[in-house]
Amino acid sequence: MQLGIWAPLPHTISREPEIDAAVADLKTPGQGQPVDRSYQFVLDTVRRAEAIGFDITLVAERLVAPDLEAWLVSSALAVQTSKIQIMTAVHPGIIAPQVVAKMGASLDRLSGGRFVVNVVPGRRSHEFDLYGNGGWLDGAEGRYTRVDEFIHVMKGLWTEDPFDFDGEFYPVRNGSLATKPLRQPAPPIYAASSDDRAKETIARTCNLWFVSHEPGHVNYERNMASIASGIAQMKERATRHGRTLGFGISTLVLPAASMDGAYRLAAEIESDPALNVAAKALGAGLMGPPQVIADRIRRYEDIGMTCLMLQFHPMKQGLDRFANDIMPLLR
Repeated sequence: MQLGIWAPLPHTISREPEIDAAVADLKTPGQGQPVDRSYQFVLDTVRRAEAIGFDITLVAERLVAPDLEAWLVSSALAVQTSKIQIMTAVHPGIIAPQVVAKMGASLDRLSGGRFVVNVVPGRRSHEFDLYGNGGWLDGAEGRYTRVDEFIHVMKGLWTEDPFDFDGEFYPVRNGSLATKPLRQPAPPIYAASSDDRAKETIARTCNLWFVSHEPGHVNYERNMASIASGIAQMKERATRHGRTLGFGISTLVLPAASMDGAYRLAAEIESDPALNVAAKALGAGLMGPPQVIADRIRRYEDIGMTCLMLQFHPMKQGLDRFANDIMPLLR
């Protein structure tokens, strides 16, 4: 089981004082010296996660948010870490797969072969129209065709030379990527979608599928059942293509002295609009005393989960508590 942590960019975690101060800097021209506070927060958190044994960090992309750009943050992390894998998100339709193949190969080399790409179809039309020069597609079929072609071109440039592809969105003639990735045969590709067409693409071309779950801490058992069913179905899809697939889940970890205490904390989080990011991540049920959380992690492992992408609130304190109280139980 890989342990992963969300790189705590402002839009990916719930509000807390240090992040609020960082956002104020990001929104104010000329403010933020000597080191950008949002980056320092990310760097401190990811370095701590690496030191305690986390395997991977996700650097999400939200171009319309007051965040530093994901690929630049990933590059900075690559040269200031040594072991943790760096998963960078990308939106097909905003940037071409040929450029991502070049950037990904470069980042893979800068990191010593630790690069992973997270392909995200996206759902914010204004983000695609502004940053993708009108790149939003109203029809779901077109969006998922574009995702499929995006992965095919990116992966093809990493693994074939020359590469040709007669795509609707990304035609390539005699393509060649002069800078090759360090990791062979190619950097891993992770993706998430509940759409049937996208799941087929993931089973055929990707290395890991992020499962989804309903928000709400009361839905843990129902989510567990649906996740187990989803993993079994995706394993069958991948097998039909002669492949194996990893499975991941994003969730908040909420330690407490008792289950009643955890339920009270969860209800407070779910009722606070400022904590909506954390609230949405409670459905996976990693809450309660350390032993309960450890047992539930093992339960996820038993149904085939291979990667936990974790959040904490507050982020740094929660990470330390996980390291001190829960990780020893997992060992």
